[in-house]
Amino acid sequence: MEPGTNVWNCPFDYAEALEFDPTLKRLLTEEPVARIRLPYGEGEAWLVTRYEDVRTVTTDRRFSRHAVIGRDFPRMTPEPIVQDEAINVMDPPASSRLRSLVSKAFAPRHLDRMRARTQHVVDGLLDRMAEQGPPGDLMENLASPLPLTTICEVLDIPEADRAQLRGHARTMMNTSRDNRDNAVRAKADMRAYFATLTAHRRAHPGDDLISALATARDGDEILDERELTVMAMVLLITGQDTTTYEIGNLSYTLLTRPEALAMLRSHPEKLPQAIEEMLRFIPFRKGVGIPRVALEDVELSGVTIREGDIVHVSYLTANRDGRKFDRPDELDLDREKTSHMTFGWGGHHCLGAPLAFTEMEVALGTLLDRFPEMKLAKPADEVRWNETSIWRYPMALPVIW
Repeated sequence: MEPGTNVWNCPFDYAEALEFDPTLKRLLTEEPVARIRLPYGEGEAWLVTRYEDVRTVTTDRRFSRHAVIGRDFPRMTPEPIVQDEAINVMDPPASSRLRSLVSKAFAPRHLDRMRARTQHVVDGLLDRMAEQGPPGDLMENLASPLPLTTICEVLDIPEADRAQLRGHARTMMNTSRDNRDNAVRAKADMRAYFATLTAHRRAHPGDDLISALATARDGDEILDERELTVMAMVLLITGQDTTTYEIGNLSYTLLTRPEALAMLRSHPEKLPQAIEEMLRFIPFRKGVGIPRVALEDVELSGVTIREGDIVHVSYLTANRDGRKFDRPDELDLDREKTSHMTFGWGGHHCLGAPLAFTEMEVALGTLLDRFPEMKLAKPADEVRWNETSIWRYPMALPVIW
């Protein structure tokens, strides 16, 4: 059959626990540039799965994120999560300007302060878990509260507003068809909240991340009101749930692999490298995110993508591509320089990655140090997994120590 004539129906099935989606595996090996249908949006799209092809789509100016605005593009969620002004639908040079300004807010001096705040939050959460005694739930006691508390601390969101903002973010990530109206409302409410908050910080800056964004300068360039509002919103949404879920996934991965756990307990200095490899290995999301549009005809892996076509990439399959990684389906905590794509790639590599990585490292490092005997309180096959979100993660992770 000609490449691209077969159309794959891709709700992207939920593989068991953190197993790799068999459909994605087939696409990577049999049809690396494939036509797909998704649950929401008009028409079909391309799905690109090989590492080098994903790198091309995410770095080549012939593919545009900005061109998806106003199109009912094929997607996983009923309402597009993205905002029209958000950095994640900009192309260079507009996105380069914003990225440069935002990266100043993640400068080493700011990150040191964020690490100290993260450590403080982790210590408090684990103190409480230890006081309550075993069994404890790592999702409830550590993974859920940590990123939300940390991003709210870093953005300096008042305590009283945090639960409602978390609710809005969750609503926007829900993939159920009957959720659309709620998602539209949640997005509008969150936007109005941040418009007010960012205007106040611009007028009265403190030492928080929003103030750092509001006052960041690159020559004469600063973020305008809309950009600042949407950037704060993007950081809150992406800065909480995704890190929560990944801390759950990392913990599960180690707790179900006793040799890996023992190695890290005896060599804690290997933790950063081990986390990078786990981030490569864990199939974190279901399906795909924001696509791009081909601005001209482009050939990838022998398939011609036409001008105007919608193109999705799979970072999950790129992370498992045998052309790039030796033994791609093995977790090897001694693997060096993984160059994984879990935080995205190119002009849309996750801006908050330094903060997310800090949280994962502090959470896991402190957990390993303080609870050397910790293990799962039930068999791994009894752990329940989320089935409604675009992210894969355990609903609860009961442990004893």
